[in-house]
Amino acid sequence: QVQLVESGGELVQAGGSLRLSCVTTGFTFSNYRMAWFRQAPGKEREFVAAISRSGGHTYYAGGSIQGRFAISRDNAKNTAYLDMNSLKPEDTAVYYCATRWDYNGDASYPSRDDYDYWGQGTQVTVSS
Repeated sequence: QVQLVESGGELVQAGGSLRLSCVTTGFTFSNYRMAWFRQAPGKEREFVAAISRSGGHTYYAGGSIQGRFAISRDNAKNTAYLDMNSLKPEDTAVYYCATRWDYNGDASYPSRDDYDYWGQGTQVTVSS
């Protein structure tokens, strides 16, 4: 049974940093692409970042995310990470990790439909 469990979300002041973790079980982690999405209240779930099975290829949403957020993975620990720096109040959202089998080593998949399995999310709140 595939499981993804996010953690690390909390209340932080603007300008602060957080590291989110996504611990996975039930599949061969090193064969799967991983991604992070987020959903703010009243908004659609949006793509944040993705990483290929080897970690050699990453892909980020445009705008203010690029340069502040970094996705990574540890295949020995079956865990993906999202490091978030210079946090802004507009980063407030529930953050979800997601996965799908990576057949081509590419991370350029920003659609929700590109992923089969999802975690339950972790709340990140950035105060001004």
